[in-house]
Amino acid sequence: MNEKNVAEGSFNEVLIEDGFYVLKIQNDTTHIQKVTRAIDSSFIQFHFCLKGDAKFVFNEGRYALEVSEENSLLLYNTQLDLPLNLELNQNSWLVSVVMTIRKFHSLFSKEADYIPFLSVKNKDKKYYTQEGFSPAIAVILSQMMNYNLHPSIKELYIKGKVYELISLYFNKSSDADIEQCPFLVDEDNVQRIRRAKEIMISRMAEPPTLAELSDEIGLSLKKLKEGFKQIYGDSVFSFLFDYKMEYARKMLETGKHNVNEVGLKVGYSTASHFIAAFKKKYGTTPKKYLMGLSVG
Repeated sequence: MNEKNVAEGSFNEVLIEDGFYVLKIQNDTTHIQKVTRAIDSSFIQFHFCLKGDAKFVFNEGRYALEVSEENSLLLYNTQLDLPLNLELNQNSWLVSVVMTIRKFHSLFSKEADYIPFLSVKNKDKKYYTQEGFSPAIAVILSQMMNYNLHPSIKELYIKGKVYELISLYFNKSSDADIEQCPFLVDEDNVQRIRRAKEIMISRMAEPPTLAELSDEIGLSLKKLKEGFKQIYGDSVFSFLFDYKMEYARKMLETGKHNVNEVGLKVGYSTASHFIAAFKKKYGTTPKKYLMGLSVG
């Protein structure tokens, strides 16, 4: 896993195998970040905007495609190189999966007809498509951007997630989604659940009760619980606990805050309660965790 500095901007690149890699591009600054990378015509590209907005510029600025939050862009052109020339807006995150078309074919070799642009009549054509992605894909992308794993298994973890991501991207059967959870067919409900998540995060120090939350988003308690679990893979308060601990860990790592300050920020009135919660999540105290970082 390498951080590449290419012309302008930087990104984190994970090589899955020859001719197959993932780029994780995170712009947490207040200005547009430009990232460039050579990609020739033997590659197919999948770009997923998890947060914010991105613009892909082609033909020396004569043509551009914009991709907004929770949308994807697929690029493939056998006749033309499509180098990455990206302008990532402030506070935006992008995950890109790039692989050779030979590698891509091998993933679907037995089912090539299932993928529209793998058919014989399309194999030499250019193919661009933009579409929104499912909550399940959003969860995988979040996991790819944020994980706390031993360095030796990070690449294996990303490899597993990228196969999962591509599988779900091509799972176009709406029947499967309906069988899993009829509730999620209603886009309005999905938006309410996302609103619930934002409320919990924004008020993490003093979060509302589930009853108060369901009133605020206008959804029954049952639908709130079921929908949240379906979209985010966890209960509301378990999700919030994980979020708070991750937030606390990042605050501690800056070295600008003591344990008391961090505990208060994430809603613990006493340091001992915060330390106990941190230990439950990470198996060590905040102090020992920071000592481990300085040793590393």
